[in-house]
Amino acid sequence: MNIFTDKLSAALGDTADAALILSPENRFYYTGFAASDGALLITKTDALFFTDSRYTEAAERKLGKAYVRDSAKLYEDLAAIFAENGIETVAVENDRLTLAQFARICEKLPAVRFVSDASLTNLINEQRGVKAEEEIEKISAAQRIAEAAFDHILGFIKPGVTEREIGLELDYYMLRHGADGLSFETIAVSGVNSSLPHGVPSDKKVEPGDFITMDYGALKDGYHSDMTRTVALGRVSEEQKRVYDTVLRAQTASLEKMCAGVSCFDADKAARDVIKDAGYGDYFGHGTGHGVGVEIHEFPRVSPLSKDVLRAGNVVTAEPGIYLPGKFGVRIEDMALITETGCVNLTRCPKELIVL
Repeated sequence: MNIFTDKLSAALGDTADAALILSPENRFYYTGFAASDGALLITKTDALFFTDSRYTEAAERKLGKAYVRDSAKLYEDLAAIFAENGIETVAVENDRLTLAQFARICEKLPAVRFVSDASLTNLINEQRGVKAEEEIEKISAAQRIAEAAFDHILGFIKPGVTEREIGLELDYYMLRHGADGLSFETIAVSGVNSSLPHGVPSDKKVEPGDFITMDYGALKDGYHSDMTRTVALGRVSEEQKRVYDTVLRAQTASLEKMCAGVSCFDADKAARDVIKDAGYGDYFGHGTGHGVGVEIHEFPRVSPLSKDVLRAGNVVTAEPGIYLPGKFGVRIEDMALITETGCVNLTRCPKELIVL
């Protein structure tokens, strides 16, 4: 069907005779076709996509008629395929299926044994984590849209504009300039609200002395971007400068640490140590980063709890922050493409403190 289905087919090995993929995210990754309904069967020699009449013609155009089946009799067709091809074990996504879904497929297909451990999940995570060149191009295209939105918003922010208006302006600009959608609900928080890492834009008006944190991204051709910038309005205090400088140094340290073979724990620690040494260790609670691709949060995870190891082709964020309750917060986020010798920063926006 494409290079991604071929990769999984070849990697199945002793895991199972076939893989049944039901989640929309993984279906899209392996087919490039987005649909609310579907089931993807990947065997060691073939791949078939099942969907209903709403998507049949579009799927045939995208994937080729030979690979598409009507899902009206999904379980009957699967049972016949399994019997004809001697398929006895089928791996499923243990991190995506609900208990009800798993119970249903076991009930409807009693002749096969479903492998519900983490083997398929691990295979998929490893494959999705290492981006192909075409995926990097799509992520970069999404990021260019987000960066243009940042340039635009700098001219929009002024005293009296609300957080909600800033967030909506970012969204509107990205959608008007090529984004297929938003990576996630845009975060635009200011002043005391900027101490909320995932604060929701409110009707609070920005005012001189505020830090304004904007965390957002664009969706393009099925791939996400993710960036955060914190800017100031009018003036900043010495404490604000000190915190901003600390976060920037922490992010730089993490990016400099990132390289194929480096543990995600160590990439996180590089940032965390800078913040801790500056006396703000208690005010950085989340992980330093995460993978980005078909989903906004995916493998690998850069955090003090992670056991993942960076590989060439990973695209991960570096987004340390300091959040002082009742005062303000700062977060700076870039996306990095991991290479054998270090990383390439996919984010081109300036990071020095901007005072509007």
